[in-house]
Amino acid sequence: MKTAIYPGTFDPITYGHLDLVHRGLRIFEEIIIAVAASPKKQPLFSLKERLELIRESVRDDRNVRVEAFNGLLVDYAKSRGGVAIIRGLRAVSDFEYELQMALMNRRLDMTVETVFMMPSEEYSFLTSTIVKEAASFGGSVKGLVPEGVEEALREKFRMVKNLAE
Repeated sequence: MKTAIYPGTFDPITYGHLDLVHRGLRIFEEIIIAVAASPKKQPLFSLKERLELIRESVRDDRNVRVEAFNGLLVDYAKSRGGVAIIRGLRAVSDFEYELQMALMNRRLDMTVETVFMMPSEEYSFLTSTIVKEAASFGGSVKGLVPEGVEEALREKFRMVKNLAE
């Protein structure tokens, strides 16, 4: 089975992420969404919350697994039988960083390829940061994230607002 690893913080998962998962399933037999704890990024959602939101978002998708991971991505990929790492490119500005990471991963393990994918045009602007920013000010994120994520964002920012008062 050709397995690809789709790593990220996914704070929160968006339809742009899911677009890459669904399109990736046309190429690979299985995709593992590998969720990084990323404490340095100070995520809005805990690792447990992100895993739950992602699992709910892909519950109907066959051959998609969701796992947390730590350590070197290529080591994780090898431990799961991964032959490729999926990385999304929204704009030219993403390319330089992603190229550096891909080259380092290749240097660490030449048997794991990096596959760059562009999201569908309708999601080319979409980032988790933009979604959180809009939601934090009460803006609608409908159509940008799954319903469960939309509700979780509303609840999270409702709690933050109540703490501030």
